[in-house]
Amino acid sequence: MKEKSRRLLRNQLCFAALAVLLFAAVVANIWAGSAGISVGDVFKILFTGAYRGEAAHTIVWDIRMPRLTAAALLGGALGVSGYLIQTYFRNPIASPFVLGISSGAKMVLAFVVVIAVNFGGSMGGVSMVLASFAGSLLATGFVLLCAGRTKNMAVLLVVGIMIGYICSAVTDLIITFAKDEQIVNLTYWSMGSFSGKEWGDVAVIACFVLAAFLGTLLLVKPISAFRLGEGYAQSMGMNVRLFRVLLLLLSSLLSACVVAYAGPVSFVGIAVPHLTKRMFSSSKPSLILPGSFLLGAVFCLVCDLIARTVFAPTELAISTVTAVLGAPVVIAMLLSRRRGEV
Repeated sequence: MKEKSRRLLRNQLCFAALAVLLFAAVVANIWAGSAGISVGDVFKILFTGAYRGEAAHTIVWDIRMPRLTAAALLGGALGVSGYLIQTYFRNPIASPFVLGISSGAKMVLAFVVVIAVNFGGSMGGVSMVLASFAGSLLATGFVLLCAGRTKNMAVLLVVGIMIGYICSAVTDLIITFAKDEQIVNLTYWSMGSFSGKEWGDVAVIACFVLAAFLGTLLLVKPISAFRLGEGYAQSMGMNVRLFRVLLLLLSSLLSACVVAYAGPVSFVGIAVPHLTKRMFSSSKPSLILPGSFLLGAVFCLVCDLIARTVFAPTELAISTVTAVLGAPVVIAMLLSRRRGEV
């Protein structure tokens, strides 16, 4: 009984710590910047509507707030998507980025955008997500095809990396045929960034991400059973094939939303689930799913803060920062697994 109470207290403290970190990251992202807006003025703008019509209000409410909200939602999506992929393949270093799923989404979206603009059309947020989703499913299907021919996860990961290279090469080829005014935007997007978001973008992101996240929460018990083995899951009356399809669809939708609005973002999908498991000292989906969402949000907010402030006014690509912070976590995870600690 004491052990159960101790674990419950630990879990509550972990969620409280994540909430505090998220609040601190939000405040830092709103406050930090070249405009020189004080923390007091930030709170006045947010809670009293002060300085309406002035530059400070526009900067805080129309530029920084949509950007940080999008970064938090997409960071949470990356954390959850990575966990779902790792659960499906039973491998802690699998992620949409590593397996080429994000690159597939990027390739199809770039193709559709270039075609649409060349024919005088345009794309809205929903159509961008759907195009990315189609690309994610295309890349996922190829990975699954390869998975059916080999049971060696090392080979499968190499195949995923090769898929990523091929899709990136095709994307670069597509961009060369874009109109001059598109090339800069597409190149910048393909490097990854949370900049330029508006409240309309945030609304679309929230609809897709929160709907997919709620869908994953409904699968907490099936995920727990699946982690104990397919035989056990089937003995509990689970339709394992349908469950696998749902995992892939939800993971692909989450990663597609990230690619559509921020481009490919590396290492978050690997590092965040691992850090969450270490933080909670548990692998229970009921803890890891919400924990990964919160920690993914914090991780991306911190990375975005670094990307836009360290070398201001020059802004770094978000994948540059996530790679620098996330890669050491992955290396440490691999070394600890080799020693049998994980």
